[in-house]
Amino acid sequence: MAARTARERVRAELIREITEIARRQLATEGAAGLSLRAVAREMGMVSSAIYRYFPSRDDLLTALIIDGYNAVGEAVERADAGTPADDFAGRWLAVCRAVREWALAHPHEYALLYGSPVPGYKAPDATVSAAARDTVVFARIVSEAHAAGALDPAGPLPPPPSSIAADLARVRAAVDLSAPDDVTVRALTAWAALYGTVSFELFGQFANTVEDDRAAYFDHTMTLLGRLVGLKA
Repeated sequence: MAARTARERVRAELIREITEIARRQLATEGAAGLSLRAVAREMGMVSSAIYRYFPSRDDLLTALIIDGYNAVGEAVERADAGTPADDFAGRWLAVCRAVREWALAHPHEYALLYGSPVPGYKAPDATVSAAARDTVVFARIVSEAHAAGALDPAGPLPPPPSSIAADLARVRAAVDLSAPDDVTVRALTAWAALYGTVSFELFGQFANTVEDDRAAYFDHTMTLLGRLVGLKA
C-alpha cells in the first residue's frame, strides 16, 4: 500500500508538472501549437513516456480546460460565499468581478476557455460539469432573488419570443435555475454580456475607447446588467 501511494504521489507530481509546462506553452504557442513532444523535451523525458499520462494532445487540452473551468468556478464560489446571502445585487457584482479578475490574471487560460475554438478539438462531456460551476452560482443568485420576491427589473421589457421557450427550459435544467421564462432570458442575456465584456477587455477591443478606468466601467456595466435581471442594490 505504501509503495502504491508513493507511485500515486509521483504520478500526481508529474501530471502537475506537465500541465504547468503546457500552460506556459499556451502563452507562447497558443492552444493550437500545444505539443506533447515539446512538453516532454522541456521535462527531459522521452516523448513516448509522456503518453502514459496524456495519450494525446487532446487529452492534455481537456485537462487544461477542466482545470481552467474549475479555477473560474472556485473564484466565483468564493466571491459569492463572501457576500451576505440577502444582498443579491452585491453577490452578482462580486461574482462578476471574480470572473474579470481571474481572466486578467490568467489571460491565456481564459482564451483557451472562451476564445476561438482550437482547430480539430472537440471538448468531451467530461468538461461539462466544470464548465457549469460558475453559471450554477449565477443561477443560484437569480433563483434565490426570485424566490425572495426581490427581483424588480427595469422596464417595461418585451416578453421573450415563444420560439425560444424550449431553449430557456434547457438553460434552467442545465444550471438548476428556478425562474420563469422572462427572468431566465434576462439572466442569460446578462451572463453572455458579462463574458462579452471581459473578452472585449482581454482581447483588446476596448483599445482607444475605454482606457481611463476599466474597472469602474466594468462595475457600472455589471450593475446595469444586474438591473436588467431585476437585482437592485
